[in-house]
This record gives sequence, C-alpha cells and structure tokens, in this order.
Amino acid sequence: MEDFKIHFPAVQHQTYLNTPASGLLSEPLHDWRREQDKNFLLQGANYGAIQQMLQEVRTKIAAFFSSGEEAVALVPNFSFGINTVLEGLPKGQKVLLLKGDYPSVNWPVETRDFDVCYAEVDETIEENIEVAVAKHRPDVFLFSITQWLSGITIDLEFLAQLKSAHPNLMLIGDGTQFLGTRDFNFSASPLDVLGASVYKWLLSGFGNGFFMVKEEVKDRLFPKTIGFNSAEGFDSEATDTRFIKHFEPGHQDFMNFGTFGKSLELWEDWGKKRLLQQIADLSTTAKEKFTERGLLSAAVVNRKQHAPFFNLKGDEKLFKKLQQENIIASQRGGGIRVGFHFYNSEEDLDRLLSLL
Repeated sequence: MEDFKIHFPAVQHQTYLNTPASGLLSEPLHDWRREQDKNFLLQGANYGAIQQMLQEVRTKIAAFFSSGEEAVALVPNFSFGINTVLEGLPKGQKVLLLKGDYPSVNWPVETRDFDVCYAEVDETIEENIEVAVAKHRPDVFLFSITQWLSGITIDLEFLAQLKSAHPNLMLIGDGTQFLGTRDFNFSASPLDVLGASVYKWLLSGFGNGFFMVKEEVKDRLFPKTIGFNSAEGFDSEATDTRFIKHFEPGHQDFMNFGTFGKSLELWEDWGKKRLLQQIADLSTTAKEKFTERGLLSAAVVNRKQHAPFFNLKGDEKLFKKLQQENIIASQRGGGIRVGFHFYNSEEDLDRLLSLL
C-alpha cells in the first residue's frame, strides 16, 4: 500500500479519520492556490483567462466522471444546485425521499409544494425503495447515494433495475459522500441528475461543487435561476440561455473551481484506479476488524457494499479520549464516525483499534 501521507501535512502530526466531514488539502494543491493568489495580487483579474480556466475545469469533470461537457454545471455547493433543480420541477409532483437523509437533500423538498413519501434506511434499503416506489408511484426519487450517518451505500445495479422497471421515474442523486470513494460513470449510470459538493472525498476545498444533468430529462426540468453570467455574450437575451447555464447565474470563484480542476489532475497523476483500490482495501480491512469487535450496527455488518467510513458504537467519554490521543473523528448519529482515505494507512486503523 503506497504511502501518500507525504503530500498531506495534516496527517503527519495526527491520526486524521475525519474525511466524511472534510477532506484535506495537499501540498501540491496549496502551492497551486498560492501561485494563483500571487498572480491575482500582481496582475488583477484576467476575465479571458478565468473563463478559459472554468471551461477546462468543466472538461476535466466530464472526463473524470464520463459525461458530456454540456451536461456539467459548476455550482458553489450541492445545496445551491439542488434548490435550482427543485425550483425547475413542476409543483405538486410526488417525490420519494429516504428517512433521515442529509438535511440538504430532504429539507428543500419538504419545504416546497411537493407530495412527499419516504423509504426506510436499513440493511434492506434497496428492497425498501422498491416497495415504496411500487406503493407510492413517485415522479422523482431524490437521495444520497451514500448515507451520511451510516455509510450505507445504495447498490447502483439496483438503481439500474429500478430505472428499467420505472423509466419515467427521475433519479436525482447526491454524490457528496460517494464520489471519490469508487469509480463512477455518469453516462452509463441510471441517474438522471447527480450533484455534489467536493470538499470531502474529492479533496477540493470549500465553496465549489458541480451538477450533471442528462439530456433525456431536460424537457422535464425548467430551472428559473438566471443572471448575466448565464448569457452567451453581451448581446444575448435572457431567452437565449442554454439549459445548463441556468445553474451558473453569477460570477464564479475561479480559485475554488480551479482548485477542483487541479485536484482532479492530481488524482490522475497519482493513479486514480490505484487510489480507489487503496481506499477499498483499507475499508474492507476496517470493516472486518470493527465487526470482530462488535462496533458496528447489524444494518452495516450485513451489507455487502459499504462506504469507506463507519459509525462506531461509542459515547462522549470515548470520543474525548480519542481527541486527547490526537485521533480526529466526528460525533454523528449517537456514535463516532471515522473514515479512511488513500492518505490513511493500516497503522492509522491499528492505532484507533488500540484505543477502542
């Protein structure tokens, strides 16, 4: 297992297991950001160069996740993007949600004029979804691919079968806790819309994210968000706005989006396939050892697929002990959530286990 700690100063003085809350900044990315700041300081804004950079970021996203460039929108975060999507849906549609899903997924639906129904999140989540779809016949299913509290991850093959059986069901996914943990091909996936903030597993800092929207559903979505950045040129009319540009109404933070683009470059330079395999191997080992010690819920133990993070049984006293020992994690859902990225190692896992 290759050691990538050398690129991430934050893991060199602590046991950092908190990627599900926030991914880390790498040294090469920090150097790149510093150079951009210096250029801005000394030269000011070059709008032509900024627009070219943003387009290059769009191209990198499309290549990394196998989608067309015209499908990609650059947004400040998932929350902004999903509100834009929901404002573009006809009112009164029936929307299926998962109980206890991330608030930025469920709240925007629950506070609008939609007919809302739910499926339970447990070890039989796919079966629960299938039953809910058959019972409620929703127009839209909006969900996090990976659940933020437990790490339970919906089987993409199941989603493909669900889409095949219900071709008019619009599938809208939040990939914030999923992308960067497994390889993903948007064009070949059953999802119609996928959005994500990229400050977690994609290691790209705060204030940037993206959405991808398939051509087939653009006649069912009518986003209203608009601004002059949506225009093709200075002489454009509002009615000339392309679909995807409704997600980009104003000036965009070239530093943040550029950071995302540079981060994707680093993934490719370091070997994307190798990085994802390293995450998968360490996650498998962690699950086995946590299971042996009775630290996981039955819903997680009995799942074949799982994210590279876990909610361990543990109270406030244990959490404070981990903090004192310089192990960085989060309290979530009544337990202690720990995650393993490619900059982690089996030594990190062993150190955690020695204190549990």
